[in-house]
Amino acid sequence: MKPTEPEVTLQLALEHGLNAEEYQKILDILKRTPTFTELGIFSVMWSEHCSYKNSIAVLKTLPREGAALLTGAGEENAGLVDIGDNLAVAFKIESHNHPSAVEPYQGAATGVGGIHRDIFTMGARPVASLNSLRFGSPRDPRVRYLVDGVVRGIGDYGNSFGVPTVGGEIYFEECYTGNPLVNAMSVGIVEHHKTVSATAKGEGNPVLIVGSSTGRDGIHGATFASEDLSEASEDKRPSVQVGDPFAEKLLLEATLEAIATGYVVGLQDMGAAGLTSSTSEMSARGIEKTGSGGIEIDLDLVPAREEGMSAYEIMLSESQERMLVVAEKGFEERIIDVYRKWDVQAVVIGSVTADNRIRVKQHGRVVAEIPAESLVLGGGAPVYIREAVEKKPATPKAGLIADERLDLRSLSLALLSRPSIASKQWVYRQYDSMVQTNTVTAAGTSDAAVIRIKGSKKGLAMKTDCNARYVYLNPLKGGKIAVAECARNIACSGARPLAITNCLNFGNPYKPEVYFQFKTSVEGMGLACRTFNTPVTGGNVSFYNETSIGGERTAIYPTPTIGMIGLLDDIDLLVGSTFVSPGDAILLFGDPELSLEGSEYLTMQYGTPGQDAPDIDLQHEKQLQDLLVSLASKKLLRSAHDISDGGLVTALAEKAVMNEALHLGFDVDLEDAARDPFRIQLNLFSEAQGRVLASIAPESAKEVIEEAVRFNVPVRVIGKVQEKNAAIAINGKTVVSFTTAELAGAYYHALEKALHLDEL
Repeated sequence: MKPTEPEVTLQLALEHGLNAEEYQKILDILKRTPTFTELGIFSVMWSEHCSYKNSIAVLKTLPREGAALLTGAGEENAGLVDIGDNLAVAFKIESHNHPSAVEPYQGAATGVGGIHRDIFTMGARPVASLNSLRFGSPRDPRVRYLVDGVVRGIGDYGNSFGVPTVGGEIYFEECYTGNPLVNAMSVGIVEHHKTVSATAKGEGNPVLIVGSSTGRDGIHGATFASEDLSEASEDKRPSVQVGDPFAEKLLLEATLEAIATGYVVGLQDMGAAGLTSSTSEMSARGIEKTGSGGIEIDLDLVPAREEGMSAYEIMLSESQERMLVVAEKGFEERIIDVYRKWDVQAVVIGSVTADNRIRVKQHGRVVAEIPAESLVLGGGAPVYIREAVEKKPATPKAGLIADERLDLRSLSLALLSRPSIASKQWVYRQYDSMVQTNTVTAAGTSDAAVIRIKGSKKGLAMKTDCNARYVYLNPLKGGKIAVAECARNIACSGARPLAITNCLNFGNPYKPEVYFQFKTSVEGMGLACRTFNTPVTGGNVSFYNETSIGGERTAIYPTPTIGMIGLLDDIDLLVGSTFVSPGDAILLFGDPELSLEGSEYLTMQYGTPGQDAPDIDLQHEKQLQDLLVSLASKKLLRSAHDISDGGLVTALAEKAVMNEALHLGFDVDLEDAARDPFRIQLNLFSEAQGRVLASIAPESAKEVIEEAVRFNVPVRVIGKVQEKNAAIAINGKTVVSFTTAELAGAYYHALEKALHLDEL
């Protein structure tokens, strides 16, 4: 019996998130009224999440080419960068913000699962996972619920799947209260000749669906991710997928073995929009590369775990742990046998065609027939450039109190206890960071996570980073700093920055001030990437991130999260963050003008972040990176740690106590000729950019200083490493002093206390 479907009208299109202009464009493309299934297909493929219709024009301004890139940005499921010895690294970062706001455990877990599939569909084995998380105030009970669910979801999925979670970052700001950010990054390694393209080509080649059965979970997940969150979003829990890490582990092993047969022509993950996106995107790539293509499938052949699923539901389902495979004709049974061996379903559901169309059949009739290129970027999908208007934040100027009126020692300890700065060991300990036995750095012991590449001396460094407060105050500077701080952290580990991926989290792009933030921060990112020669390999845009504060809807801080990889030619050259030996000299690289603008200290002490982001000199940043890599290659650094959140006092404290096994103090004396009533606050708490603290053997000081002069980087010896005590002086006069036990007491367990976990 022919299923009953709603009549397709403009009103129904509007309810699907399309506008009147887009609906008319669909009518023009098809030259008829779409079927209900076709309307659903267009609605998800033209959603912001899939089409990037409000962002692609801006993204194309980023540097997307480089000598080491093996694929262009957006060409495949993930970026692919040559690291020598016939090896490449595949990596990507994506968001799962809205699902995590509604169902934090599954939202975060399936974000991890989805990003790993993007990596192994390239033929790469995932070797590391990172994340970048943003939450509201930990005082809020719902925020505590979100933190618990997200952290458990990431840990349970990653631990069960068997990929180490080696790094990440967590910030807490009021603006994320109702709309947390959950960005997941995966990194994989593949030999050049074992890579696979997400392309459907070869007329007559069979198309297989592999992995889990298809259910009704996640239907319209892409559309859900392309609209504002509201109280009604709680009703959209069915739009949140449900993950199974054990099924994905089998899918991973089966897929890599299937690729090794040589009979896999194309392969793509079924992420957002499920069968719809995988069929249309693979077809479009085939058309682009060969001049003709298309896919025809029969939904009656798709394994379903629920009875009576309509074509609309099957095409839009985002059930997890599924992929689409194009096999070489005549060898599909070889592929099926591999998957069967791993107890994974693999079913032929259609074939590659040459008519450039996506054709979907069910119950013996065609329920959808659409030109493939009309659904994707560069084809018929709409592209918009929105109005951009600068609206500077109405943040008050801080009324600074003179140094002598403040208890700077107590303020330093309070700053070290701030949830965004304090140790995240409660989180890290829920993640298995050592599985696969490649992890070299324990969480918090190096500015970048580093894994060894088995079979070689090489190490791969990786980092996620973004100070969203800076981007909020000044999108151009903030975009530059997001890239620069990531690169600085990579260089502090001794590695050379190679390339970036990004996850751009913003509010509603239809609001001119939000689009200005987006456009301008991307401009800043591009300027930094060009300076550092770190091209953009791809990424993700997440719009419509807003929350309610005081009854008013407001956008989150603009958060362009950067994921960066770097290369250590020799793992023995790795540089840690923390002090390692009493008596070592402490050096400060960089000498910018100090300011408290944008700092965590201003926010804590004066209730305002200030009115601007810190200044940044990209050329100096590049020289500093090159210097750090050079010093590491000569084994002249015993530790290196950048000065960022919280300023100098926080960086010194972290160098003293971040290594739980070894707490060493410091005796630092800063020279400052300024006659400024706020100079101690400036020296202790400024987040001025382009600065790194290093410790070296005292006898190496002359050689290190000469190297810094060669790279045109200001440097000065500011003190030495001590056994237990820690003190900072200015012009010989001590301004704050602590024991390392006091620093550790402030730094450790502060997050658990803020989340009230110590009461459980």
